[in-house]
Amino acid sequence: MRQIDPLYRPNELYLGLISGTSCDGIDAALVSFGPLRVHYAKTYPYPHEWRDLALALGQGQELVNVDELGQLDVALGAAFSHAALQLLDDAGVAVSEITAIGSHGQTVRHRPNLAHPFTLQIGCPHVIAERTGIKVVADFRRRDVAAGGQGAPLVPAFHAALFPKGSVVLNLGGIANVTVLAENVLGFDTGPANCLLDAHAFATFGLTHDAGGQIASRGRVNTKLLNCLIADPYFSAPPPKSTGREYFNLAWVRACAGEVYDNISPVDLQATLLELTAITVWNAIKPFAAGEILVCGGGVHCAPLLARLADHCGVQVRSTAAYGIDPDFVEAAAFAWLARETLENRAGNRPEVTGARGLRMLGAVVLATPNA
Repeated sequence: MRQIDPLYRPNELYLGLISGTSCDGIDAALVSFGPLRVHYAKTYPYPHEWRDLALALGQGQELVNVDELGQLDVALGAAFSHAALQLLDDAGVAVSEITAIGSHGQTVRHRPNLAHPFTLQIGCPHVIAERTGIKVVADFRRRDVAAGGQGAPLVPAFHAALFPKGSVVLNLGGIANVTVLAENVLGFDTGPANCLLDAHAFATFGLTHDAGGQIASRGRVNTKLLNCLIADPYFSAPPPKSTGREYFNLAWVRACAGEVYDNISPVDLQATLLELTAITVWNAIKPFAAGEILVCGGGVHCAPLLARLADHCGVQVRSTAAYGIDPDFVEAAAFAWLARETLENRAGNRPEVTGARGLRMLGAVVLATPNA
């Protein structure tokens, strides 16, 4: 993306950072507001030596001890710091021009429905503040959970500030979530987006993801398997609801499918998983009168998935680029915006979305040390 225009230097610049559930990179966006403008954005490599551990944690695998978790937290903090500083260097912007960093971090466990609900994002904000010299707002989700909410999704408030009423905003990350921009804003996780497709592409083909849906496009949907998967009670549960890779993973597919799983070709399984995403998204949003569906997240690059969504939904499906924001960096921009809301003493959650007891200011602020 373009560097910041030297003739347009806004009073406040924020930097948003996030790594999604696929652990395939760190998205960084340089943002100003009034109106919103993404000046520069880029995805930086995820530290490969830590990716397997982060993925295992995200899938709920008990393969880690406290020492490993603590080191992963610090290592990812260093990686997020590097991404932030590299973005500023690439954009030609000085550290002193940044008001704050909004860092979502890396979700490694999301359990909002336990007796003692919690959500855990790592990527130590103290390391980020120390290495960048910039104020950091992080750990956004836990205050909403403490207030009885799901802690997710948090982006609907940002979507409501940016996109027109009557739209449905669909984020196709590892997990799919929707924002319904009606008189009362609604939002929830619909279920898997890319997480199952990525997991199967890696387990079977040794690929980090199914680029452009090429594998899925070679297969045929197995209706019996699809019906087994759709029968999972998560899909029919009413919102507020949220989920993650600790629930939707290949072990879940095997458990739902039984013998069907052992008798399906790899390409047919990939096609079926793609159809699962398309149909569960459609089932989730069809009660609402969507004027158009605006898509963001990595799934926007999967043409077969968008085509199936359009077939199901019967309305225009297009990228958020139509409204001037790159679909790959909507979430990074959202956490820059949430950092600004916190620093301006404004609530960042939507109780009608998360189920929290009320509006809450989100996140913890880690101050930078001048001239450290």
